[in-house]
Amino acid sequence: MNEEFKIEIVNPEQSFLVKEDVLEVVVPAFEGEMGILKNHIPIISFLKPGIIKIFSKSKSESYYVEDGIIEFQNNNLSILTSTIFNISDMDKSIQQNLLKQAQDELNKTEINDQLKYLIDQKIEVLKSLN
Repeated sequence: MNEEFKIEIVNPEQSFLVKEDVLEVVVPAFEGEMGILKNHIPIISFLKPGIIKIFSKSKSESYYVEDGIIEFQNNNLSILTSTIFNISDMDKSIQQNLLKQAQDELNKTEINDQLKYLIDQKIEVLKSLN
């Protein structure tokens, strides 16, 4: 029985990733970590800072994202994001720069609770990558 579905990740510059042999994807949605398998109900959700985990027949991959939108329907998962990094290619300098930017944003005097929550999430995820 075929349990595979298609994923496409797009960022403003390009189509970042297209795979057709995906078995499961775990995304950091605002509702919490969400696992998506073939024949999942149609869904649209927002991403918060976190790790997208993709499990396919060929390999498992992990990507760091800061924001975005996911849509799943007809066994096609689309992820639109402005910031995405393959964790296996992400060197310490990129991670440290993102962490410093987030900490600088957190130290600004005019920050609302929602932005503070997202920045705290970003810092927590980036620190966990060590």
